[in-house]
Amino acid sequence: MLLVCSQDMLAQVQPCALPTPTENQLRWQEMEMYAFIHYSLNTYTDQEWGFGNEDPKIFNPSQLDCRQWARVCKQAGMRGIIFTAKHHCGFCMWPSEYTEYSVKNSPWKDGKGDVVGELAQACREEGLEFAVYLSPWDRNHPEYGRPAYVEYFRNQLRELLTNYGDIFEVWFDGANGGDGWYGGANEVRKIDRTTYYEWPETYKMIRQLQPKCLIWNDGSDRGDLRWVGTEAGNVGETNWSMLNKTGPVPYEQLHYGLENGDSWVPGETNTSIRPGWFYHETENEHVKSLSKLMDTYYKSVGRNSTLLLNFPIAPNGRIHPNDSLRGIAFKKMIDEVFRTNLAENAKTQTKGDEIVIDFGKPTTFNRFLAEEDIRYGQRVKKFKLEALVDGKWVALKDQLVENGDGLTTIGYRRIICFPTVKAMKLRFTIVDTKYEPIIKKLGVYLAPELTADIPDAGEKKSSGLHLFFNSPRQMMIDWDTEQTVHAFRYLPPQESNDGTITHYTLWGSTDWSNWTKLASGEFSNIVNNPIWQTIKFNATKVRVLKLDADRLASGERMAYGDIEVITE
Repeated sequence: MLLVCSQDMLAQVQPCALPTPTENQLRWQEMEMYAFIHYSLNTYTDQEWGFGNEDPKIFNPSQLDCRQWARVCKQAGMRGIIFTAKHHCGFCMWPSEYTEYSVKNSPWKDGKGDVVGELAQACREEGLEFAVYLSPWDRNHPEYGRPAYVEYFRNQLRELLTNYGDIFEVWFDGANGGDGWYGGANEVRKIDRTTYYEWPETYKMIRQLQPKCLIWNDGSDRGDLRWVGTEAGNVGETNWSMLNKTGPVPYEQLHYGLENGDSWVPGETNTSIRPGWFYHETENEHVKSLSKLMDTYYKSVGRNSTLLLNFPIAPNGRIHPNDSLRGIAFKKMIDEVFRTNLAENAKTQTKGDEIVIDFGKPTTFNRFLAEEDIRYGQRVKKFKLEALVDGKWVALKDQLVENGDGLTTIGYRRIICFPTVKAMKLRFTIVDTKYEPIIKKLGVYLAPELTADIPDAGEKKSSGLHLFFNSPRQMMIDWDTEQTVHAFRYLPPQESNDGTITHYTLWGSTDWSNWTKLASGEFSNIVNNPIWQTIKFNATKVRVLKLDADRLASGERMAYGDIEVITE
């Protein structure tokens, strides 16, 4: 029997052996959306990963304002901020007593500034939660790869966990080992990520210093939260909040969870509002569109995950207006979509594992929401949706999935998007469960069409793609499933020739390892006539495209006005 959750009904809940969330995990899940802030020396070198030898003197923002960051994030619907206190370059955004490579040796505020402290205070003033990212990999420190570095790393973490108030999450990036400056050694250092950092001792320290803090770790030891296997801004349409406590975690488990896992390890979906994580001027016109951000919301928060959305800081020390306006438009659209629950004034009848919502008159809608009470575990494996249209029951499916109907797990929240229908009734049926289902909420909504005339919508062809840069001259575009592609279109930047690609090579791959050259050549006269350029090639199945800018008209970083991939 399906239970619609209420205090009276909870007395009927049957005990079960399912993993369940801790109070900390429940509190985190209810945050739903929170912000990443990427800011470091990379901001001033136009890089994504610093080498570790960048001069601290380049850090001297003219208008750094952490309160602006907090206000923008709050207006964008974020309920907390995770800050890159130290990225891979090793530069500390607080005056750490354990290294000279920090803000204390920068010109900013004559070396007396503390970005971590200012942001922690700003979050408290705006009612936001605060958290820190601390890169385990440090390309500056001379002892990286040796036992002494692990002690240094823990000392830094201890500073962050004791000097800045409550921390809701610590984020340990999985990038580990490789070339770096390492105190002048300029060499490659490799580590065994499963043993080198001695995570059990570090976890113990975190639990003691911050009992309410959750651990996100893409390393070997299981944290409280998991990566979802991609930075594209989506988790699987099937998403279990469980993994096994030990053992390897392949992509399929990261992206879809593990139905019979023995530990509650929910997924956190991280992505950036721009192609890059750090600020690059060439990306000012490539902030994700409103439709892409809503797609990300449906595929993260709407799939039993949280959304960690990155806002990079510009060189002046503020969030760029393009990012802030798009973030605010994003929050407004979420509010607009979910303002009116059409199910609230309808008659609801429950029979067995079926709920029928009777609107009493033909009603137009295109979104369905369901929530389980995850305090009692995640129970639903499969469900059906049907709309009564002109006297006939019509099956609905999730239009955001390619294979199947997408009506699988629910968890904390599941949102199903489908083409607009006009129906008298909606029927929700639980098809398969692990244990007796406990439904906390149902919702039916009508989302407006997203068009270019919505203020700050930023609709472009490239906005629907997941693209990022491996290097200043290499663009990557990837998909969750194989695509058959036969053309690639490039619009050069329209305001300047800087970054305009004049010569290119385009590659395709289905596995990220074996690459096929699809095309190479020159965009003739593109500097004098900066119009759309089309690269045609034989239809090829790919999961990822790689565009190499073999030659630029000027500048060092490739740029674009828009991108389009033609698929079959």
